[in-house]
Amino acid sequence: MIVDFNELPNWSKLWVFPSNRKFYPQEIPQLEESLKSFLNGWNSDSETFNCSFELKYNRFIIISVDNSNISLSLKTYDDLTAFIQGIEKEFDVALFDKINVCYKQGEFVQYKDIIEFKKMMKNKGVSSKTIVFDNMITSKEDYANNWDINIMDSWLGRFLQKKHS
Repeated sequence: MIVDFNELPNWSKLWVFPSNRKFYPQEIPQLEESLKSFLNGWNSDSETFNCSFELKYNRFIIISVDNSNISLSLKTYDDLTAFIQGIEKEFDVALFDKINVCYKQGEFVQYKDIIEFKKMMKNKGVSSKTIVFDNMITSKEDYANNWDINIMDSWLGRFLQKKHS
């Protein structure tokens, strides 16, 4: 059952699905409707749970589940995977590619494959002040506190440190 995102407790399970491109404004209503339809019917072995979603920067699909009173079944995870794969096909986007880099450039969010991003670091197209997104986080608390972080606090920071050593 969908609830307000802010009502979910901080320990709620969370997934971040970064899109390789921004969703176009005309796609947002259809995407939101698909998310609502899926989440309203999503369950774990017929047990319902509270869940919610956010769309951030028209690029990230954030889904969270209050799993404090329920153990999510493998089928629940499979259903989510199948749903996201359907979104990928419907909107012609990649959403499971979490190793590539999403970062802020001014007020905009950019997406680069890791090889291209490393080239940017080498050519000083990225600084130690760059904000990157950690799309591997797994809780709502991490989302609030550790999702958009300074590059030096991320796994990518080591590449900049090597350069400056």
